[in-house]
Amino acid sequence: MAGKITLSVIKADIGGLVGHSASHPDVIAKGREELEKAQKGGLLVDFDVFTCGDDLELVMTHTQGTDAEKIHKLAWDTFVAGTEVAKGLHLYGAGQDLLADAFSGNVKGMGPGVAEMEFEERKSEPVLVFAGDKCAPGAWNLPLYKMFADPFNTAGLVIDPNMHDGFRFDVYDIHKSKHIVFSCPEELYDMLVFVGSPDHFLIRAVYRKDDGDIAASSSTQKLALIAGRYVGKDDPVCVVRCQSGLPAVGEALEPFAFPHTTSGWMRGSHMGPLMPVSVKEAHPSRFDGPPRVVCMGYQLADGKLIGPRDMFDDPSYDEARRTANLVAGYLRKHGPFEPHRLPFAEMEYTTMPAVQEKLEGRWEDI
Repeated sequence: MAGKITLSVIKADIGGLVGHSASHPDVIAKGREELEKAQKGGLLVDFDVFTCGDDLELVMTHTQGTDAEKIHKLAWDTFVAGTEVAKGLHLYGAGQDLLADAFSGNVKGMGPGVAEMEFEERKSEPVLVFAGDKCAPGAWNLPLYKMFADPFNTAGLVIDPNMHDGFRFDVYDIHKSKHIVFSCPEELYDMLVFVGSPDHFLIRAVYRKDDGDIAASSSTQKLALIAGRYVGKDDPVCVVRCQSGLPAVGEALEPFAFPHTTSGWMRGSHMGPLMPVSVKEAHPSRFDGPPRVVCMGYQLADGKLIGPRDMFDDPSYDEARRTANLVAGYLRKHGPFEPHRLPFAEMEYTTMPAVQEKLEGRWEDI
């Protein structure tokens, strides 16, 4: 199609079956019904709906651009409609990610996670949509670094002339609401000082250096910072374009063969391994985990979503899943002790402040 296409992925947890483990088919059906009406009305070029654990993932193509009010309102209204279904079924945490009473122009800051990008569709346009459950948005830092900056992962950085100059990383400080753009590889070590702390600094986008074309976009919403209290896991989404001067599909998937640890898991307060699974296996239940990641692959064709392919429905990830189970068992044996439980400074949205206040007068100088 002529002109630019926008790919928007917007997600929310609007009710779990059973507990926080999965989504109900009726909620998924309601999501499809609402987006189908929008497509027939001409707002969407195409759409898909899938789930990761108890999160409803809306994948939409359109020509409205990023941060478009009509698209964000569509997503919000879809989540509200799905919440009504969830309430009728008495699902757990119905509407828990909807932190506002009414839509106000953009879902950012209202609870749902958002990853969007606008670009000229290439002759062949493969895109990967990653979705996490029981994890924080910093879960994408290590994979995005490996995809776009690590030649041991991505051979194209060495042998593809269109990638050899490297990429620019847009890094966001979630506590100060500031960002900085690092040019890699020359600023790689500087960048790692920050993105190696994924509960503070997030890679929110990646751009090809030679032409500025966007390569990846991730959600950076952190629910506890928005609500001022623990309301659930952030469960982020990430979109990665592949091939033709960008990482090959296999290069973009390879980082997940290592189930790196991420914050989240039970009550959002524990570290756990990120297990790559198929959608049908993305229903975490062991201590509400361990954290899961799924990947749906699409070919864009004039804005149409050809697919999806369930990219982690592959026995080559069996070893990663086995390792994740072993690491999960090891960490669980720590119980309430770090490093399984999050560091003390990250516990501010739990009972920790109340306990601190209660005991304040009992601490004595030595």
